Order: sequence, then C-alpha cells, then structure tokens
Amino acid sequence: MSNIYKNLEVQYDKLFRHIKTGSFKTRERYGKAFKRFMAFLAERYRLQKLANISGKHVFAYLEYMQGKGLSASTIKTELAAIRFFHDSMPYTRHKLPTNNELTLEKRSFGGVDRTWNNREFNLMLAAAMGAGHQDYVAILSLARYAGLRLEECFRIDTNDAKNALDTSKLFVKGKGGLTRYAPINETINIVLSEALKITPTGQKLFVKPEDKTHLAMKRLQCFIAYHRKSFTDERITFHGLRHTYAHEQYEKFKREGYSDYEARKKVSELLGHHRDDVTRIYLAGGDD
Repeated sequence: MSNIYKNLEVQYDKLFRHIKTGSFKTRERYGKAFKRFMAFLAERYRLQKLANISGKHVFAYLEYMQGKGLSASTIKTELAAIRFFHDSMPYTRHKLPTNNELTLEKRSFGGVDRTWNNREFNLMLAAAMGAGHQDYVAILSLARYAGLRLEECFRIDTNDAKNALDTSKLFVKGKGGLTRYAPINETINIVLSEALKITPTGQKLFVKPEDKTHLAMKRLQCFIAYHRKSFTDERITFHGLRHTYAHEQYEKFKREGYSDYEARKKVSELLGHHRDDVTRIYLAGGDD
C-alpha cells in the first residue's frame, strides 16, 4: 500500500504545481483533504492513477466518512477538495457525482430523523431471514440492541463473542482506538450463540477468511438499500439503528429518574463517543 500511495503522491505533486486557481490557503487546505482521499484509494482500491477516480470511489469514501461520524459540513469540504483536484486534471476518465446525487446525510441537531421504527426493523429482519442471511439478522440486532457501528460489528471475533456470553458485556473496538463494553440482552445472546456454532475458533463472526471486510460491509448496506424500498423511504440506513438504540436507552434512563443531562451522559458512554453534542444529534428528531 505504501508504494501505491507514493505513486499517487508523485502524480499529486505534479498536478499541484500546475494549479493556479484559488488562494494558496485554499489549495493547501484542499490538498490535505485530497491526500486523505488518496490514502483511502491506495488502501481500499489499490488505485494506480488519479485520472481513474470514478463515482464508485467517491460513494465509498462518503460512506467511510459517514461511518467515522464526520459532520455534513466536514464531508462537504472533503468532497469539494476531491472535485477541485479532479477538475484540475488534464485527462480524466469519469465524471464525479454531485452532492445531490450523493444524497448527503444531514447530521445536524433537529435534522432528519434516522431512527427505525419497530415495523421497519422487523420487516428488514424478515427480509434477511427470507434471504438466508442469519448473519445480517445478527448484525442488525447488534446495532439495534447494543448500539454498535457497522465496522464494530464486523470486527467481532469468536473470542469477543464467547467473553460476551460469559460476562453479558461485549468488548467493542471502536473508531479512533477507543474501546468500550456494551451490555447485551437476550436477543444478542441468542444471535452470538448461533454465530459461534458455525464460526471456527479465532475467526471473525461475520467475515469469511477469504472475504474482504469492506466488501462484506458494502453487501449489507446494499441489502438494506434494496429491501427498504418495499416498506419505507431512503431515510433509514444501517447507522440509523444506533439512533434507535440511543433513543430507547435515553427513554429508559429518563424512566429510571435521571435528569436530561444525566440520561444523555449515560447514553454517550454506551455509544462510546463521550460527547454531549454528538448525543444530541442521535436524539434529535421524532419518536417512534
């Protein structure tokens, strides 16, 4: 991967020297953002030529940034940087999608409600069962009842699952190197037990040894995008299940007598980000 990135960096340096549009500060800021995109392309796609950047790369990077929890404004800046350099290339093979075509998710307080209601969740589980995807049933349940991110679900191995069944808490390896223990309910107990029956010791529960983790995650996202059309709009995404979890845990803590702030603080600890402003984003929007 290092050599691939260095190759892209050589192409970038040549391109950067010839760009005269925009202020120096803009070029410098966009340059840092574009290099982050280059690192993603080198690792995920092993891309050899910047001129071959296409829509699929931008869509994948968008999902990657959303999965990291970046704000909509930050994501828009990153995408603007990609377009800035792509438009400056003398020869390109593909036209890049616009922000409207990317349907950027707005993650501002009081914005779009991303939570799933019980009907939507049950219908998606039924679709997964009907397609023979017990793994999707387990992953959807982990997000709904334990608040896991997509990539956190796909990191779980047999060791993690066995320890969770013994302690009723799942060790979660989160983004930014943060770790936490997520309490698990009876549903999670069942899906982890079933997954362990068919997974060799030492392996990840939801990624076959010959498979790539990012491709396995993409297939699940495509499954959701395809099946949600039959019973709801494009509002719900996998990440919305974390919103549902946050809502339900917040309401539980409120019923137990905690103040608004105390309830949000406890939810932030369960979600693993420990930030009240982010918790407010998860709790924004209507109730089920």
